[in-house]
Order: sequence, then structure tokens, then C-alpha cells
Amino acid sequence: MKTRLLIILLALSTLSLPTHAVDVGGVPIAPTAEVSANGPALTLNGSGVRKKFFMSVYVGALYLPAKAVTPQEVFAQPGPKRMLLHFVYDELSAQKLVDAWNEGFAANTSDAELAALRTRIGQFNALFVTTRKGDVIALDYLPGEGTRVSHNGQAKGTIPGEDFNKALLKIWLGDKPVTEELKKALLGG
Repeated sequence: MKTRLLIILLALSTLSLPTHAVDVGGVPIAPTAEVSANGPALTLNGSGVRKKFFMSVYVGALYLPAKAVTPQEVFAQPGPKRMLLHFVYDELSAQKLVDAWNEGFAANTSDAELAALRTRIGQFNALFVTTRKGDVIALDYLPGEGTRVSHNGQAKGTIPGEDFNKALLKIWLGDKPVTEELKKALLGG
């Protein structure tokens, strides 16, 4: 009887332990995120390292209102979303970052979608500067407002449209993502 009670008490005590950040590629990733003062806390869906030519570029983390295991589930979720990029590479020029965005948009959207988004993609690209190791870019979708871009906690601008945010998330979750490994990690795999 005492053993049984002890097991129950131990099990109950673990329920109240605080949830801590997980370490991904040397970067602590928080289990939740808040994108607005009035909005709900988002849950970490998944995180992973973006590598190019065997070099780590950034640690990406996807936060959603509810867990999702497929891109379709991510895109179908109403409410705010966050894609967080913690840069671990020494320096990445604004032009290289913009080139990567453009490559991702082109690979994962139709010609008609790309044409409809062209002006907003240009506005988005204009928000970026050279990033350095330790920099953090937050791409927060806020329903009714659009995708707010922040660099190291400073808001740089907001791009309107849910369609823009879906196209942006397809860079990581589309049919031709930046890497399959990162896509799988962001989907909790």
C-alpha cells in the first residue's frame, strides 16, 4: 500500500514540474511562445537545424496553437503562428538571405500565386539586413494583421495576408522545402 501511494505521489509531482527549454544545435528553444499580448500561448510544434553544405545556418522552431504532424494541418489551423530562426552561422548577408527566401517562394508556389504575392514578397525582402551569429528573426502570423517580421525583438514591418504567411511557411513545409530533415523536425518528427 505504501509503495502504491509513493508511486502515485511521484507521478502527481511530475505534473507540476516546469517545462524547460530544449537544446537544439546549441540553442535553447522555449516550449511555448506568445506573439501578442492578447493572444494565446503557442506550443512548440518542432525544431531543427538548417544546414547547407554541412554547415549549420540557423535553428528553426515552429510554434502553433495546437500540434500538427502534416503541412496541411499546419496551414488549416486558424490563429497565430510563429516561425523562429536563431542564427548560428557567423554572418549571412541580407542579399543571401533574400536569395534564399526567393528560392523558397519560387520552389513552393505556383506561377499564379507567385505573381499575386510578388509585391508583398518585395516588401518582405526589404525588411532584412545582414544577420550574425546570435541574431533571432521571428516571423509571426497575426490573424487580421499579417506576418510581422522582428529582428532581435525589434519589429521591422508587417506583410498583410494569410496567403502570404502560407507561402512563407511553405519554404520550410512545402513540397520542396529548404531541407527534408528540417521539415520533418518542424513537424515534430
